[in-house]
Amino acid sequence: MTTRREFIGGAAGLLAGATVARSAFGAGLTGNAPLAATSAAALAAALATSTTAVRARIERVGLELYTVRSEMAKDVAATLARVAQIGYKEVEFAGYFRLPPGQVRALLDTNKMTSPSVHTAIEVLERDFDTQAAAAKVIGHQILIVPSLNTRALTTVDSWKDVARRFNALGRKAHDVGLRFAFHNHAVEPALTNGFRPYDILLGETDPAVVDFQMDLYWMIKAGGDPLAYFKSNPGRFTSVHVKDGTPSPILAKGGAGPKEEMAQRDVGAGSIDWAKIFEQRAQAGIRYFFVEHDNPTPDPFMSITASYDYLAKLEFR
Repeated sequence: MTTRREFIGGAAGLLAGATVARSAFGAGLTGNAPLAATSAAALAAALATSTTAVRARIERVGLELYTVRSEMAKDVAATLARVAQIGYKEVEFAGYFRLPPGQVRALLDTNKMTSPSVHTAIEVLERDFDTQAAAAKVIGHQILIVPSLNTRALTTVDSWKDVARRFNALGRKAHDVGLRFAFHNHAVEPALTNGFRPYDILLGETDPAVVDFQMDLYWMIKAGGDPLAYFKSNPGRFTSVHVKDGTPSPILAKGGAGPKEEMAQRDVGAGSIDWAKIFEQRAQAGIRYFFVEHDNPTPDPFMSITASYDYLAKLEFR
């Protein structure tokens, strides 16, 4: 199976050969009922209603297009049209499938969607930053995101500090041209490795002024990490999240204790992650974009993204 890193690297490489509207989190708020104190019973009922927390929803549910990569490889235009028909307002690209930036933007405009961010391999950004940044500007991306790293040689604290220095350099370049830079985690970064957690080093050694993070909530939880703890200790650094669900496991249930059993991916709402609890801390985290993702949505990726969209579009939280 082609890994995300291989997929992104190959797709981004094609761009070099070719020469969002800002979407804030929208809360659908419902007001409190008016106080009617004509009787003791009415007053008690009104007071109970007035203490009910205001509820919110995600108004612009996004999709990481890696989820439908098999369909994108067949027909980009038809895939984007179907994604829009399901209800998605934002998409995150993982390669452009040989289409030039102008054509990608036209397809987004036709389907009334925006693309706040794109996944691009770190080697591509370091080698060909100007081309990637120019494409991002045409398409409407605001954030250039490194989706994964070759971690085989990253075994020491110093090796991860070196990665952080590379992130800072790319972050400054992005900042200088009016873009943002971010990193998307898998399980290896939050996991305890050789006595340290690489994710902690990346957060501690990168400059918040130029480096953001896209937390993949599934991989974070599978690795035994606590999203809420990271939000609290690093407020405002998580501009977007990947939203994919998983089955219960010792890691999910016990915060890392017990054997590392598989936590299988599921459509959002069909697993065990408490999404409302996480999203209630969106302001503290700094989350602006919510992207549904499923790495292997069999047998039908469109059925998968429909189920996930339907769940998130109705989900309410404080």
